[in-house]
Amino acid sequence: MSILLTIVLLLAAFLLCMNLWTRHLTRQGIEMVPQLGQIVPVRGGSIHYVEKGDPANPTIVMIHGLSGQLQHFTYALMDDLAEDYHVLAVDRPGCGYSTRDTAALAALPEQARMIQAFLETKNVDQAILVGHSLGGALSLEMALDYPDTISALALLAPLTQQMPEPPAVFKSLEISTDWLRSLIGNTIAVPMARKTAPLVLKDVFAPEPAPADFLNRAGGALGLRPSAFITASQDVIGVESSMGELTQRYSDLKTPGGILFGTEDPILSAETHGASMTKFGLTFEKLEHRGHMILITEPDICARFIRQIAGMTHADMTKQNPH
Repeated sequence: MSILLTIVLLLAAFLLCMNLWTRHLTRQGIEMVPQLGQIVPVRGGSIHYVEKGDPANPTIVMIHGLSGQLQHFTYALMDDLAEDYHVLAVDRPGCGYSTRDTAALAALPEQARMIQAFLETKNVDQAILVGHSLGGALSLEMALDYPDTISALALLAPLTQQMPEPPAVFKSLEISTDWLRSLIGNTIAVPMARKTAPLVLKDVFAPEPAPADFLNRAGGALGLRPSAFITASQDVIGVESSMGELTQRYSDLKTPGGILFGTEDPILSAETHGASMTKFGLTFEKLEHRGHMILITEPDICARFIRQIAGMTHADMTKQNPH
């Protein structure tokens, strides 16, 4: 047997073992974090969502960030806000238990279209969007693409500017070739994610500690699936391709709202992505010595911030339309 053939066979055996281990971890992840809500089909895929609160109240729509899922909001924020609002937490297209048919649908305008189509099936109008991280960029896209249907933006550590490259913790997701993305996702990505999860969570949550129950209660175990890696990689490329055009449209932003940022956010700069947006009419508030995952580490403060934005908007709307 030639050396080349031996190497090929060993590599094939290694990839097969990794695929089997990936399938095992995937089953574990699904068992730890089962589907919480309902699924609505839309053109290009489907949207998984959880709904709480009185539909007669103003509607808050919660949109998570890169490599996330709606459990980032059900962890603590959703039940609090559902006391006063009708709240919908969604898995972005392709994330969690939502789906999308192609990588092209990772572009911000396409994700915005799919979530807007979902809101239309729910007869939701004048939604208050709560977007975290990449979900903030998507919320801004929706406010610009569908300005008559979005009443306010309450953005938590949002991505608002084009970046020269992904944050270091997400750099490995920058893969533009579909077949390579799929190969890595179905072999080595999930076992590596399982092994490095503690370090990654430490980096993402810094300077605050990650909660011990993040993998189950916050849905982190859903990241142990090939689809999670593939979707996140598609998101990185989709955002890179569409963020520049989004930023060029900020001068057209008419939707009121605000931004809340931790001053020690290790993923996105508060000044670059928060303070820079005040010239487009958004307020900007900082949480001292806090990081990127404030929706989980500081839910009470985030809830007060969201209520402030939603309350001001509701008051303004009532003033303009007293009947």
